[in-house]
Parts: sequence; structure tokens; C-alpha cells
Amino acid sequence: MSQYKVLDKNSTKNKIILLRVDFNVPIDNKKIQDITRINKMREIIHSHINNNNKVVLCSHLGRPKKNKKDSLSFLPIKSEIEKALNSEIDFKDVEKIEKSKIKKSKKKIFLLENIRFYPGEETNNDEFSEKLASIADIYINEAFSCSHRSHASINGVTKYIDSYAGETVIQEINALNKIITQTQKPVACLIGGSKISTKIDLIINLLPKMDYMIIGGAMANNFFKYDNVNIGKSYFEQVNISIVKSIHQVANRCGCKIILPTDVIVSQNQITKGTLKKLNEINNDDCIFDIGNETIKIIDETLSKCKTVLWNGPFGLFENDNFSNGTEKIAKSVANYTKKNNLISVAGGGDTFTAIKKSNLISDFSYISTAGGAFLEWLEGKVLPGLKVLEK
Repeated sequence: MSQYKVLDKNSTKNKIILLRVDFNVPIDNKKIQDITRINKMREIIHSHINNNNKVVLCSHLGRPKKNKKDSLSFLPIKSEIEKALNSEIDFKDVEKIEKSKIKKSKKKIFLLENIRFYPGEETNNDEFSEKLASIADIYINEAFSCSHRSHASINGVTKYIDSYAGETVIQEINALNKIITQTQKPVACLIGGSKISTKIDLIINLLPKMDYMIIGGAMANNFFKYDNVNIGKSYFEQVNISIVKSIHQVANRCGCKIILPTDVIVSQNQITKGTLKKLNEINNDDCIFDIGNETIKIIDETLSKCKTVLWNGPFGLFENDNFSNGTEKIAKSVANYTKKNNLISVAGGGDTFTAIKKSNLISDFSYISTAGGAFLEWLEGKVLPGLKVLEK
């Protein structure tokens, strides 16, 4: 297991810290819709300030296009960030900010403009990386969710400045290691979502470590097709059926049991509540939108036997209240056994986080990651460029 360079906060004083955070928050009409990611950093930022350091916050926001940048500027939401952090912030353009001016300023917190506005960020340009490094004494990565990117503010900057893994990054790594290297068995993996192609590497890498692989969401439809189950007009990703065959083969070799839905909720549209059906009852004009009660019971019974569970991806069209029951019941089962049986529960991915939050169960899981791509790539066993450069 890799060891990472970590800063001793108590001995770090009177420094300018470039803090790579993930403030990529959802925005509507120039208002932040979910402040979670910013709130998560409040205590860490203030701990640095309390040691008489100055903090320069660096983050991206969305995926800016050349001629459509205004809606993704941090300037319109600066006041909301100030309110969340309970501090005044000085807003800065990367190309105009200088270390000498930061030192002279009475402000303690500085916020850089959306780092993806600058071409050198996504190309991991050396000159731009060096410019970023020049404004601070120390760099800390608190953005695990972005650490799968070979971008200047994640990777390139570390060549020119003393760099460290932040508290939240270490927390995330420790939580994921409980799934990968320090697993308490039996262990189950709940994999949902719509596209099997985005999860194939994850599933194949996790199968040897799992006792149960529980598959749901539209991704399960690919498994149904493999088993010659009529899925009607349900969505399924057009991929080579051999993908499903290879998953079954690896599972058989590893002794991992694959659990698929045995009943489902179907409808001809998303407006009306669906009908509960067994798999052999699905009609040609049906669409599968959720898992049924029997499946929920099987999953609950499986989780009751486990000591560790990993969850990525919803098990139905959870954003529609007509089809959110399956995902909500799974969230409640995991939360229940986390409290009742000391189950180690780790969940991650944007939709999974949203689903658990919708069920008001965030605090009942052992660990919930807001990371998407980085979360998956770590579990796939891939090297994350933003973390590789922070190894001892």
C-alpha cells in the first residue's frame, strides 16, 4: 500500500498554502444548489488560518466552453462561498495574482477564478503549472474527486512546490482500502446505474475480493438479455454480450455469487406508478424502472450476513418518486446494518450520494464519497495521476 506525504499542520505557520479543493457544485440561475462540498472544507481551511497561514483556494467549476464562460465563473457565487466558510474572500485571476501581493494583503482566504478557464490547466502545461506554484509556499491536494486527472492543478504543479496529500484525501484512501486491502468478510458489492461499459473494469477487479456481487439498475437488463429474459422496451446498453459472459466466468472462478433482480417494477411511461412483475411476466411494451419487493428482501437478507459493503449506482429511476422505492430500501438496509451489526459501509459516485441524501441517511453510512471518476478508477486498481505524485 502506498504511503503519502502528509503535512504536519501544527508546525506549519506563516505560509501561503495553495489548496486544491473540489468546489464543482451544482448551480442554477447563479445560485448554489448543494453546498455540501464547500461545507466539507470549512474546518480544514480555518485550521490553516488559525496557524497564521493564508489559503489560496483553487478549483474547477463544470466544463467551460470557449465562448460560454460567464455561467461557470466563481465570481457570481463568491458571496455564497463566503457565507459557507464564514469568512471574507479575495477573488483573484490566476494570471494576475502574485505571492508578494498575497503577503501584503489583510485577507486570509483567496479564491482563484475557475481553473478550467485557463488553457494550461487541462493540458497540464508546465509553464502554467509553474505559475500556479509561484503563488504559494506549499501545495495541498484536498480534491480526491479530481485526482484521476492529469491536470496542472492536480499533477503538474507538484513539480515546482512542496506538495502534500490533504486530510480528506487520506480519509478517502483509508475508507477505500477497507474495501480493497483490509476487507472484513463476508463482503458485498452493490452495483447499479445504467451503463455496464463504464463499470466492467470495476466489476472484474472487484469480483475476486467479493463474496456477493449484487447488480441492479438498467445495467441488470444486459444480464437479463444474456439469460434470454424479455425486457420489453427497457433501456439496455448496446454492448457485446460477451461482457456479461466474462463477468459470470470470473465470478465462478472466484466463488463470488452474482445476485440479480427476481422481480421488477414496470410501466409504459414514467408518469404513472408501475406494476410489480416477475421476470417471466414482462410484456413487450413494458419498461423496467425499479426492483421489486422480493428482490429488496433478498438484498436485505444478503446484507444482514455481511461485514463490509460497497455501493455504487442506484437500483432504479430513483429521481422519480414513482420508482425510488428500491434504491431507498437498499439505503435503509445498509444504514440499518451499519448501526445494528457494525457493518462497514462505503458508498460513492454522484448518483449514489444523491440517492442516499434523498433518503436522509448520509450520517448513517461509514463513509460516503462524493467522487465519481476517481472513486471508480481507484476501485478498478488504476493509478491516479494526482496521488502518484504525492507518494513518499
